[in-house]
Amino acid sequence: MEIKYTFQGLLLYLTIAAYLLAFVLTIARRRKAGHLLFALGFCIAVLGYICRWIDVKHVPLQNLFEVFLFLGAICYPISWFCKKLLRVGGQWADMLIGAIVLFPAGFVFHAEPMQLPPALQCWLFTPHVAVYMLSYIFMAKAAFQAGEQLLGRRPRVEETQLPAEQATYELIATGFPLLTLGLILGSWWGKLAWGDYWGWDPKELWSLASWLVYVGYFHWRYMFGKKRPGINSLWAITGMAAIIVTLLWVNLSRLFAGQHSYAT
Repeated sequence: MEIKYTFQGLLLYLTIAAYLLAFVLTIARRRKAGHLLFALGFCIAVLGYICRWIDVKHVPLQNLFEVFLFLGAICYPISWFCKKLLRVGGQWADMLIGAIVLFPAGFVFHAEPMQLPPALQCWLFTPHVAVYMLSYIFMAKAAFQAGEQLLGRRPRVEETQLPAEQATYELIATGFPLLTLGLILGSWWGKLAWGDYWGWDPKELWSLASWLVYVGYFHWRYMFGKKRPGINSLWAITGMAAIIVTLLWVNLSRLFAGQHSYAT
């Protein structure tokens, strides 16, 4: 465990604390106070991300520390988007997701600035990583909704206007185009950086595997979903598990050494 005794670290820990306290207040039915703390945590997270950007002098998406900082900063706007446009609530889950994704940045990954290797200086790198991270938050939120469906919890009207199974579908239907775009941009970037659209790199294979799980989700839900909605939720949770392998295990395990090892 690595404690970061820097201004960046202070902002990071303040964000985690704000998200966790917002979660506790929301669970305790003090939703207005919880929302205000969630918004405050978002502002601190954005400030921390800007500081990192100034420090490293490039878009901070190079390594897992910077990626998880980005994940923590986008939880609030995605939560707002889902509530206002998709009619999907569950802000308590968004607060918890924000704290969870920031924990590795605060206590696990090293924060030393690194030089961008030549492969990452391509203009496609930033949108490729950014759209993937956006899709991951949507899919994480969908996994929480799927868990609620499996547990049989009925959402209250003030939380969401959609049942958990339908909310899961709306979230995945929103995140899946981003997941697809990330795969396409990554292939294009690979062509420019390494001379080929597909290199059979472990990260590429697991990204494809994650995408295929969600293709399977859509197929199953269309064919059999009305009769067995619980299986729909299991597909959604399986997809999130595949994403976790893609984001963490492939980058950290020595079993999966490849061209994406820069992420560590």
